[in-house]
Amino acid sequence: MTRRNVEVFTAGCPLCDEAVSMVRELACESCEVTVYDLRQGCATNECREKAARYGIHRVPAVVVDGRLADCCSAQSPVSRQALQEAGIGRG
Repeated sequence: MTRRNVEVFTAGCPLCDEAVSMVRELACESCEVTVYDLRQGCATNECREKAARYGIHRVPAVVVDGRLADCCSAQSPVSRQALQEAGIGRG
């Protein structure tokens, strides 16, 4: 079974918390979910470097297997449909 790497970038806001909950709800056994709070940063600054590499300019943002979900690159909210289209929940 191939693991799907799902990264969620947040800033501790209510909409971010909602997106994290949605991702975790949709995630299947083959999804490995990592949440990065950009407001807090991380010990190695890896999360902010990843956000820059992925072209993230607003949060919440979801990256699946190294690709920013379409809903996160446009001015659209994170939605169930967009997350499923990005591959979350498909084993």
